[in-house]
Amino acid sequence: MKRFLILLGLLLAVPSFACTSVIISGKASGTGAPVMFKHRDSSAHLDNRMEWFHGERYLFIGLVNAESVGGEVWGGTNQAGFSIMNTATYDLKDDDVPASEMDQEGKLMYRALEICATVEDFERFLDTLSRPMHVEANFGVIDASGGAAYYEVNNFKWVKFDVNADPAGYRVVTNFTQTGRKEDRKGEDRYLEAREIMARMILPDGSLAFRQKGTSWHKELMNGISRSGKPILRDVTSSTIIFEGVRPGSDPDHTVMWASVGYPTSTAYVPMMVMDSDHLPSIVKKNAASDHCITCDIGLQLKEKDVMKEVWKTERYIDVRFDRLFGKWQEGKLSDGDFRASYDRLMDKYSKIYQKNFNKYVR
Repeated sequence: MKRFLILLGLLLAVPSFACTSVIISGKASGTGAPVMFKHRDSSAHLDNRMEWFHGERYLFIGLVNAESVGGEVWGGTNQAGFSIMNTATYDLKDDDVPASEMDQEGKLMYRALEICATVEDFERFLDTLSRPMHVEANFGVIDASGGAAYYEVNNFKWVKFDVNADPAGYRVVTNFTQTGRKEDRKGEDRYLEAREIMARMILPDGSLAFRQKGTSWHKELMNGISRSGKPILRDVTSSTIIFEGVRPGSDPDHTVMWASVGYPTSTAYVPMMVMDSDHLPSIVKKNAASDHCITCDIGLQLKEKDVMKEVWKTERYIDVRFDRLFGKWQEGKLSDGDFRASYDRLMDKYSKIYQKNFNKYVR
């Protein structure tokens, strides 16, 4: 019995929701546009999928738990170019609000995506929420005006950290805060590892260490952080999402959300945008047989297998073709309608190739 209680105590001491995240300002990204990254850990929700939403004010797309019945997302972007993510914290709560009433971060982000266009909108939104807010988290936000910030939020207050004002040009956040209790910090090992990785990517003079043709932030962050191994990559890792924003003054429709919906070393990423209706690829959405999506199901089945060569080969296919198509759209060589039609054709083909490439490893 004593041994059981010790083991139970160790399990309870490990956060169920533990993520690693980064926001990179436009001045440090090399493109003038902010970038946001979330490596999601969730022992209770390994099955994830994507969903398109018609919100009260804005259309948006978001990562959801497979069993979700609506009203919450765990990271997403809307048609105004506003993108949001979160990481859980365990050092901010200083009240007697019951645990059963907490963990409402997914609902908060859903509502923010419905009505917010800028970081300022998000701040006004936080100010107007009724107290307690039923959250204890870091929220990361970027927008189409170059805004990039983290917010440490508990039931009754919030504190902002402007990434644009950070001397490094980026900020790494895991599962603790700067304003919370130091004795209750979680994820410091992942924080230090991600900081070291980022320091190798962005040099002291602000230039990019990986600057070469055909290399983009989604690729660097996915391979450099999500697939870096322990302590960041863990058995409870469920997905990775990366938001490549736009330069101030650019079309917010050009915001791209890259998502590896599944275990990062056995799941290839997929590029997605909000658009005017649901254009999400079939492999990341709820399928006809269940609430699960294909990429996550395959990724979980292949979690213990060495399929990285197949992952990279599959990602090279979409990188080359999507980059070419997206570039024409950005340059005005394709109308919005022509881009959407071409994107649908490309993603239909990618979905078939994706399944062909990975199904040969599935028993």
